[in-house]
Amino acid sequence: MPHAPDGGLGPTRAVYPGTFDPFTPGHFDVVDRARRMFDHVTVLVAVNDDKRPTRTAAARAAEIQRSLPADWENVSVAAWQGLTVDYSRHHGCGVIIRGVRNSTDYQHEHELAAMNEALGVTTLLVPARPELATTSSTAVRALRA
Repeated sequence: MPHAPDGGLGPTRAVYPGTFDPFTPGHFDVVDRARRMFDHVTVLVAVNDDKRPTRTAAARAAEIQRSLPADWENVSVAAWQGLTVDYSRHHGCGVIIRGVRNSTDYQHEHELAAMNEALGVTTLLVPARPELATTSSTAVRALRA
């Protein structure tokens, strides 16, 4: 994590980006853990042209916001189209949170983390809890169909 000039932790705002179609128990768990590490966490509902979400980013963001406990006052939800790094810079988020379920996720996220770091934003990879590692949004959508 970035360090402030006084030696303490730097920015305490983080962003957790994803398509979140749907927002799974694993996503919920990552947000819960992240909100305990940072002063503020933004769940960033992203537009990803490689995926075909079933609802608009705004609809997904509203659903996520409704699902969060009322006492999670340091968590907000926003929809965003563009680079997560751009959102991070514009909103003072010094860390990007990414969940990883397995080695395939790790390899992909490690590559993205390197790019984000080169652009000035640190990425924190949060491993999925074992009991949640097998759940993916794709699998949940398939079960709903």
